[in-house]
Amino acid sequence: MDILKLIALYCYICECYNKELRWHCERFSNNNSPDFTDEELLTIYIFSMIEEEKYKVKSIHSYAKRYLLDWFPKLPSYQTFNNRLNRLSSVFPPLIAYLLKDVDRTGVRFDISLLDSMPIITCSGKRSGKVASQITDKGYCSTKKLHYYGAKLHGIAFHRKGKLPLPEYFSLTKSSEHDLNAVREILPQLKNRAVIGDKAYSKKDLNEILEKEHGVCIYTPIKLVKGDSIQTRQFKYAADKLFSTAVSKLRQPIESLFNWLIEKTDIQRASKVRSAKGLTVHVFGRIAAAISLWVF
Repeated sequence: MDILKLIALYCYICECYNKELRWHCERFSNNNSPDFTDEELLTIYIFSMIEEEKYKVKSIHSYAKRYLLDWFPKLPSYQTFNNRLNRLSSVFPPLIAYLLKDVDRTGVRFDISLLDSMPIITCSGKRSGKVASQITDKGYCSTKKLHYYGAKLHGIAFHRKGKLPLPEYFSLTKSSEHDLNAVREILPQLKNRAVIGDKAYSKKDLNEILEKEHGVCIYTPIKLVKGDSIQTRQFKYAADKLFSTAVSKLRQPIESLFNWLIEKTDIQRASKVRSAKGLTVHVFGRIAAAISLWVF
């Protein structure tokens, strides 16, 4: 156990909490200053995940009870710990924003953004999903050829040569939500840059408007045009294949970013989640934990 990392993480979270995070979870009751603080809870959650690879809340609490009690003597019961963690679901997105500000930006290309999404699975498609119905439903992942119940994590990230992309934007939607619809309102805000995505983001009329009005050029692999003759397709085949290959190579790093998140935090499996707040903590809490690896 790296005590110096624990101390550094706690001090960092305290600083972020006092500046902004506390306003996202402010209490309006007599118990507005609990003995076991929100800063301590966030520190235990993130530290246990990145340092000890504890991904389940129960495992995190057990680890803290066994090894961190000297540092956090007011640690509550598992039930209270879990309830308090869910109550802090709205804290994780702004915490991610704080962490990203402190990530090394060497080699970042602010004129190139990468788009992609990945499934967050609460249960298999063969079952009837009943968890967090506000933000989950049945969907299909074409990459994995998988029907599932759950949500979909959408990401936009800046390109970094030779490194994983630097995340700029994350959102969570129902799994049936089309990728383009999920980022349609965000794309005009990107302003004067090239955006690289897969075929799901290809829509000619929208792309023309974005390029003309906002300077956003979306590049995707070439889609076959319905109604084209075989001769026309054969004539375009070589050029289309080269272009699609080039786009796919540029887009590949954001797939690596999602694979890295899965490897470091097991973010894709959410079968233990039992509420919408729990799912929010599961997704954005793990993203915060992963990005803290770059900061610390």
